Amino acid sequence: MRARRYHDWRAMLTSFLWPVLVTQVAVFAQVAPPAFRYLPDSRVVLESSTPGAVIRYTLEDRDPDKSAGVYFSPVDVPVGRVLRARAFSASGTEMSAVLTIAGRPQPSTLVEVTQNRDWKNYDWATRHRAIVARNQQVKPDLLLLGDSITHFWGGEPSDARARGPLSYEKYFGAYKVTNIGYGWDRTENVLWRLRHGEVDGIAPRVVMVMIGTNNMGLNTAEEITAGVTAICDELHLRLPEANILLLGIFPRGAKADVGRDKIAAVNVELAKLDGTRSITYMDIGKVFLEADGSIAPAIMNDYLHPTEAGYERWGEAIAPTLRRLAGK
Repeated sequence: MRARRYHDWRAMLTSFLWPVLVTQVAVFAQVAPPAFRYLPDSRVVLESSTPGAVIRYTLEDRDPDKSAGVYFSPVDVPVGRVLRARAFSASGTEMSAVLTIAGRPQPSTLVEVTQNRDWKNYDWATRHRAIVARNQQVKPDLLLLGDSITHFWGGEPSDARARGPLSYEKYFGAYKVTNIGYGWDRTENVLWRLRHGEVDGIAPRVVMVMIGTNNMGLNTAEEITAGVTAICDELHLRLPEANILLLGIFPRGAKADVGRDKIAAVNVELAKLDGTRSITYMDIGKVFLEADGSIAPAIMNDYLHPTEAGYERWGEAIAPTLRRLAGK
């Protein structure tokens, strides 16, 4: 009799608990946890493979429940913080296990900073002050934005190392121009300049951008692309009426090598910006190359910076597009 009562008790308990157990298993089994990936700027993208699922997340020290915010767009997770995400069924009755994601630092291409790497040749801070002051007096319809490759073409603010005064006058003489190229600048230095006065109070029709070669030895192709993209975003935010003429990074080195392969990889990604944010993209790198793919000293005497003949090729390549974007 005692055995029978034990058996009945166990059967009753099982019949009572089994739906609860099944329900708990279903809660976690039928909704897959979100998947995630980092964008080049370290923001986190969340995705669910469960049809109709809603992802909720927290940056607090708690697991997400129905009170947590709904995921709509990439999330910036600060270093030292943890994002917790969970997928909920469309009905809200089922949920996945919790996914935890640690914040990670932004790549250096996106962390704005000043520089003075070329201090023996010129003072970066002095050039910055000269450009900010020029904005008070001259309202350019064309900005040239970049590193030393742009800086050394010529124009104002003037520089004794200008290499292309004849082509500069030929192709830009019909415009009011400010050259805001800086020797040794990387994408992060350009971001600092744009956020600290170098485009304040002006409304150019066109901004020509060519930047990124000085990041080649420090950053991945993905990080460099993120930096150039951030510059275009910043320009579009601050100069919403301007057309951006974005140039692919120029080839460098006497002959083709892995460095050129990396440049090509960046340019493939930059080309995807064409037609967005008022951007017109051009890859004119081939105009600097000879038939065998080499760069002649007559075009870039250090295989990086154009000579007068190199700048002539550059100017000729962009002139029709520049006239169209400037409305001339």
